[in-house]
Amino acid sequence: MIKQTAGRDRLGEFAPAFARLNDDVLFGEVWNRAGLSPKLRSILTVTVLVGKGLVDNSFQYHVESARNNGVTRNEMAEILTHAAFYAGWPNAWAAFRVAVEVYKDDPGADGGMFGLGRPNDGYAQHFTGNSYLNPLTNPEETIFLANVTFEPGCRCHWHIHHASSGGGQILLCTDGRGWYQSWGGEARELRPGGVVYIPAGVKHWHGAAGDSWFSHIAFEAPGQDCSTEWCEPVDNGQYTALR
Repeated sequence: MIKQTAGRDRLGEFAPAFARLNDDVLFGEVWNRAGLSPKLRSILTVTVLVGKGLVDNSFQYHVESARNNGVTRNEMAEILTHAAFYAGWPNAWAAFRVAVEVYKDDPGADGGMFGLGRPNDGYAQHFTGNSYLNPLTNPEETIFLANVTFEPGCRCHWHIHHASSGGGQILLCTDGRGWYQSWGGEARELRPGGVVYIPAGVKHWHGAAGDSWFSHIAFEAPGQDCSTEWCEPVDNGQYTALR
């Protein structure tokens, strides 16, 4: 829930009606409507402001909000580059000066809309590169869902989800660009919105592209006698050949 008090803080006495509309209607209602995610609303707001050449203090606030709402540094750079062709080069340059300042301490890793979580130390021996885990549900109460984030070039080792019936794994891709490959199959590029169902018994790996962070929600489908067998790392030559 987004709450805003800037209107009342700055204009509460001078323009109370405007302050109420800003805090309660624009940010209290519009920004919290279910039709669009806060991340997408931030992208739209930043793009419109760049198009109008409004890159003042309020623009910095909206870039900071975009960062907090899951817009990564790489995504912001791409948004402003794309907008430059429609909003004008001077407007884009002015916007980039603000964005560079906002993102100056950001390594580009935020886990997208579900957050980065903590280093995935418990499974580090089964990954090439660094990954992060943000649990989303309590496995003692329901199916365990976790947001897994891979740094560029990171991927898990080949592995198999076993089950005597049912089982398997489902990946819901949320941010960045990555890869999935089953044993003997072609690698499949993964982008936000992609869904991968991996039946039990299929040897496979998944992870980030070499030039992008990547996040997906992972969970094991219900089944009997479920277990995971970890195998060898993905061959470096095969991985680096992916584009």
